[in-house]
Amino acid sequence: MIAETVCSAVSAAGLGIAVVTAYRKRYLAAARIAAYALVPVGLVMTGVVGWLADTALSPTAWAGFGVLGGAWLLFAGTRAVERRRGGTRAERRAAGKAGGEAVAPGASAPSLGQGARPAARPAAAPRPADSADDFSDIEAILKKHGI
Repeated sequence: MIAETVCSAVSAAGLGIAVVTAYRKRYLAAARIAAYALVPVGLVMTGVVGWLADTALSPTAWAGFGVLGGAWLLFAGTRAVERRRGGTRAERRAAGKAGGEAVAPGASAPSLGQGARPAARPAAAPRPADSADDFSDIEAILKKHGI
């Protein structure tokens, strides 16, 4: 009962503001304000406000929300632990069995020698840094942009 009265008062106030706005020749804004003002009355007429008021004041509904929150916490907690461990126990057991077997048991181990690769070239001696070379790239960029 109180919720319906408050919604009706809010709508009446909103329609009053819309009338004042229309009086100031701001018709588009007045129409938008009137649309917002009619929403609470529409919610009262459809019964949504009564249902929400009954739910908000019901201890059974709040207990139900608490149970749903606890279920969500359990679900999220178990998912976090599962991710940290690397999957479920059955998945880890299956991965352990598969991990011990080679894909091709008759294949030889890879060679770690040089093979047919050419010998590596010796590292070039570092060239002394010339201060003119350092700024030549910057000068080229500035000239390119006309600076």
